Order: sequence, then C-alpha cells, then structure tokens
Amino acid sequence: MRKDYNLEKRKFIIGGFIIVICFIYFIKLFELQICETKYKDNADSNAFFRKTIYPSRGLMYDRNGELIVYNQPAYDVIMIPREVTDFDTLDFCHTIQITKEQFDKRLTDLKNKKINPSYSSYTPQTFISHLSAQDYGRIQEKLYRFPGFFIQKRVIRQYNHITGANLLGNIREVNAKDIEKDDYYRPGDYTGDLGIEKSYEQILRGSKGEEILIRDAHGRIKGKYDNGKLDVAPVSGKDLTLSIDVELQKYGELLMQNKIGAIVAIEPATGEILAMVSSPTYDPTQLIGRVRGKNYKELVNNKYKPLFDRSLMGAYPPGSTFKPSQGLIFLEEGIVNLSTAFPCYHGYVSGRLKVGCHSHGSPINLKPALQTSCNAYFCWGLKNMIDSRSRYGSPDKAFEIWKNHLVSMGYGYKLGVDLPSESRGFIPNSAFYNKIYGKGHWSANTIISIAIGQGEILATPLQIANLAATIANRGYFITPHIVKKISNDTLPRKFSEKRIPTIKRQHYVDVVEGMRMAVIGGTCRFAAIPNIEVCGKTGTAQNPHGRDHSAFIGFAPMNNPKIAICVYVENAGFGATFGVPIGSLMMEKYLTREISPGRKYIEDRMLNSNTIIYSGVKKH
Repeated sequence: MRKDYNLEKRKFIIGGFIIVICFIYFIKLFELQICETKYKDNADSNAFFRKTIYPSRGLMYDRNGELIVYNQPAYDVIMIPREVTDFDTLDFCHTIQITKEQFDKRLTDLKNKKINPSYSSYTPQTFISHLSAQDYGRIQEKLYRFPGFFIQKRVIRQYNHITGANLLGNIREVNAKDIEKDDYYRPGDYTGDLGIEKSYEQILRGSKGEEILIRDAHGRIKGKYDNGKLDVAPVSGKDLTLSIDVELQKYGELLMQNKIGAIVAIEPATGEILAMVSSPTYDPTQLIGRVRGKNYKELVNNKYKPLFDRSLMGAYPPGSTFKPSQGLIFLEEGIVNLSTAFPCYHGYVSGRLKVGCHSHGSPINLKPALQTSCNAYFCWGLKNMIDSRSRYGSPDKAFEIWKNHLVSMGYGYKLGVDLPSESRGFIPNSAFYNKIYGKGHWSANTIISIAIGQGEILATPLQIANLAATIANRGYFITPHIVKKISNDTLPRKFSEKRIPTIKRQHYVDVVEGMRMAVIGGTCRFAAIPNIEVCGKTGTAQNPHGRDHSAFIGFAPMNNPKIAICVYVENAGFGATFGVPIGSLMMEKYLTREISPGRKYIEDRMLNSNTIIYSGVKKH
C-alpha cells in the first residue's frame, strides 16, 4: 500500500497546534495564579484584613536635653473601595465636617491612576487624613453605618518650642515619586519634608508593623489570625539629639524679626551648629494636620520666601568678611609678610582703576588692614599675586592656586552639612575668566573686586561661619552638622574628622590678632563683650539691587573659643550697623546666658529695628 505523505504532514501540523494552544493555556494559568495578584488579593481580602500599625516617629531634643519635637495621635479615615456599599453619604459628610462636593472630588481623585497610581479596589486607601479628636469621636460612634470604612491611628508632629522651622522641617503625605523610589511607602503614608525631618527620614521613621485579622462571611472582623502569631510589631524611630541650643535659636530669631537674612553659630572644636536662623521664618505648627496644604501654599506664595532657608541656601557676596581668607592666602604664598605695607589714599589706585576706601593711616600692613577693613591692602595683595609672572608663570596658574586655597577653606563647594538643599556658593576658576575675557586678556585689575569679597564671589552664611570657626581653631574645621547624637548610634566619621586647609597654623594666629584688634579699636567695636575677648570682622557687601548688605563674622573667647558666628542682614547697610551688634549679642547670650545691663540698649535697638523696609520687597 502506498504511504500518504500529505496525511503524515497534517498530523505534525495538528500536533504542533495542540502544543502551542497548551503552551498558551499554561502561560495564562501561570500568569493568573502566580503573577496576577488581583484574584489573590480578592481571596485574601475576603478572609483576612491586614492592618498596618504605624511606628512612633523619633523625637528631637536640643543639646541640653530640652524636648523640641514630639508626637501626638492623629486619625485617618481609610476605605477599601470594593467593600463600600450603599450608605448615607450626607450623614458621613456631616460627621467628618466635609461637603458633598469634597466627598465626590476625593473619591474621584482616589480612583484617578494619574493622581493615585497604586489605586486598587482591594487595598486600603486613605480617604481623609488628620481627623480632629472631635471628628474622630463622632465617626467612631457611627462607623457601623459606613461599610468599607475604618479608622487608622497614626502620629503627627507637635512642637514644644515655636522655633527652627526651616532646620527642623516637617512631614507630609507621600506622592507617587516617593512610592516609586522607596517601597517602604504606601499611599497615605508620611515622609519627612525639608530640614532634619527629610535628611534623617530613614532614621526617624522606624519600621511599620502589621496585624492580620480574620473576617467572617459578612466581612466583619472576628479577631486575630492564629492568635496573632504572624503579627509584626512596629519598631519606633530613633531619637535625635540636635546640636542646637534651643534658647539661642529662639533668641536669634527674635533679633532677626523684621529683617531678611541669616545667622549661623558653630562650636569650633566640634563643628556642631549651635543656632541656624533664617529670616523671615514661620510657625512650624502651620504645617500640621489638614490645614497643611492651605498654609504651605500661602508660605510658597509669600514674597519674603520664608520656606527658603537663607542660612545654607542663600548665596551672597561675602564682602569684607572675605578679607581674613585673603590675608591667609597672601601670607601662605609669601606675597606679604607682617611688615609688608601697601598705600591707601582713600582707596586702591592702579592706573585709571580706583577702589574706594574709608579714612585711616597709610601705608598699612596686614593686622591694621584687618582692624580697619582696608580695601586697598587686599587689592594690592591680589594684584601682586595674580600678576606675578616670575612666581607663577601666568595669571591663570596664579588664580588656580588662589582658588584652591579657598576651596580648602570650605568655599565654592558644599560643605556636606546634614541638611538638604545646601548651596555650594560660587568661586570662579581661571577658565571662567578665559571664557569671558579671552585667555591672556585679563589680569588682577580686571577682577580686582574679588579681593574684597565682591564681583563673582558668592558664599552661604554657613560657609562664612565655617571660616570663622576655622580661624578660631587656628587652622582646621570639622564638617558642620546639626545632629549631635542618634540614640546610641555613632555619627558618620566626617562629623568628627578634622579638615585641614592649605594654610599653615602660624598664619591663622596672625589673622586672629588682626581680628582681635578690630574689636578693640577698629570696625567691630560694638562687638566688645565685658570680660570676654572677642575677635571679629565686619562686612559691608555691595548690592547692585538696592541697599548694601550688613555682615559680620567673629568668635569668642579669643583663646579656647566656644562659639564662631556669621550674621548676614540683607539691605541693612554697614556691617557695624546690624551684623556686628547681632553677632555680639548672640555670642554673649550663649556664653553668659544673659545680656549685661550696659549693653541692653544695643539689644533694644536690634529687637525694635526694621530693615525689611529697605529690601524693595512689597509686604505680603
């Protein structure tokens, strides 16, 4: 009998189809049973209810053990959409004090995948957060009337002192980006926003717990599954001891009322930040609870920008507070010695270029130049360095050496403080000027204003205060930080290691003496504190957009210093007018805990003065 090869081929084709169909069914079953969680969630939610238990967030204390930030209970209304059946919507709205329109909008937003990408009708969704105690009491009595809804207890922040809003930060509800970045979060969770709350979020938040509860056929909770053996207890967040002195912080904010600017005070030996004031500030309790959204929007739109932390985000021309760094560089490079004197006939004059100065003796050397804040001295120093081809070969090479010294002192880059959004300021390099003027077409006179902290130079109050701490230490600093202790953990090594600039110790000793002379009989006379040797340097930073800025750096006592400080007041005129007295009062308050009777008039003048009127910003 002849074999039918066509029939033979058909058998293979049909068999192949059967195998493909079986494979497709296998893949689909695998997807449904293993990969797809929808049906599993449905089955589990019929039998079990997994309730998240939120941990207590870590507390914050000041350096003296004073409680600053703690927790208070809050209540959220949670819904499981698929379990919601018909109920009296108007009664529900009346109970939790919302309108029917607000109810409908919230329901729509919850189901909107763009707004709430993790929405599932099988999983708990936060319907409304931060119920007041009164609202919680009312809905708790009626909860049986609203199937699919339950109450979730959590904690929100409360403040023992109304101070330090920017440095403390706040907490907010997570958004889609937060959930995408960290699988710890679920819709309705909270995370740190700004300040310490943000930078120490993972330490403060702790770990969530979970209870597994059994449901009956009607969805009613009947108790714990397996007597709670599978429950997970929450782990509280770790407490933080901050380096700030809360009383000094409050005093600084008081002195800066009706002023725009910042104060940063550092303990030189440790790098611990004693106070970090940004003004204008705001009441941290404004960003608690259901009013947070409304208040946050108002703060964002406030023309004085209270959410902008000027202490570490503001980049300012440092003005004459920059001069000690220049003296250090010129000494290190051998451009000057303590006997080198430069002429100052009411300013620096080189060809047709003139930089003005005030009246004082001439010629002048380094220490008196620091004492009197002589512009001409530091301009001549920069000229002799940048234009010295015999020493450096070209202005480019000289300028890079100059810049690198400054970078070693903490300028031009982020210092690495343990707070978010630190600005790096700006120190130009030679390439910057080559691009503007052309290589070989600029000299010291082209950029002479940088010698006195003007021109392109920008620094944050934190960087300027760090310079004061470095000088106070005679040649080293520790990365400034706001947290002193994390429960029983150790801080990162960078907050204990010395960072040593490229300047020899002896040169710092010389600059210290010049800054002491500025307080004894120079531009910082108002910084003098009875029985305490204060060192200081004024700064009047020119402002092309209005009145000059008033600045001051200083430290005390001169030997074994306990506090170094920078004060920067926008549009406040001469450094001696506001920067010096505020800095001096802050140092006295920290060192003696009170202001001496003979200096009360200075305190009264600072407390009652208003420099916002000179800012050019219309009142909000």
